[in-house]
Amino acid sequence: MLWPTIIMGVIAIFLLYLGYRQGEGKHIEGLTSAFQMTYEILPLLVFAFIVAGMAQVLIPRDMLAKWVGEESGFKGIIIGTVAGGFTPGGPFVSLPIAAGLFRAGAGLGTMVAFLTGWSLWGINRIPMEVGVLGWKLTMVRFASTFFFPPIAGLIAQMVFKNSNVGL
Repeated sequence: MLWPTIIMGVIAIFLLYLGYRQGEGKHIEGLTSAFQMTYEILPLLVFAFIVAGMAQVLIPRDMLAKWVGEESGFKGIIIGTVAGGFTPGGPFVSLPIAAGLFRAGAGLGTMVAFLTGWSLWGINRIPMEVGVLGWKLTMVRFASTFFFPPIAGLIAQMVFKNSNVGL
């Protein structure tokens, strides 16, 4: 996390400088907006990290290995896909949960399927999609992406099986 933090810090300082140079209090306006977003998102972020941390310590490793570990095979990939599809919220929720499960022993293919299911299926988005796009386009989009999460999980499991991927 060190390098992404350094890069984001450099970008933030550069943008603050640009806002300051532009005048009219743009840098203050930007900081105010940033702190407002932090105020709104922080509780969700804290709870997501609590869920991720608790998953690491409360779920027995042998149970996790059986259901979503490397040896769970296709069953684990399907569980990861469905769990990802039903995970609510944005990346502030799903990424800490995926990281916590991965650290606790979930398989690489399962976590790729989880994240792909979360991003492509997004079951919690369907009511909004239907309201904005209509049933037909929503169902075409869902049908078009339906098989990708398990396929992505299988590819990750097969291609990166012996690689040392870890957090």
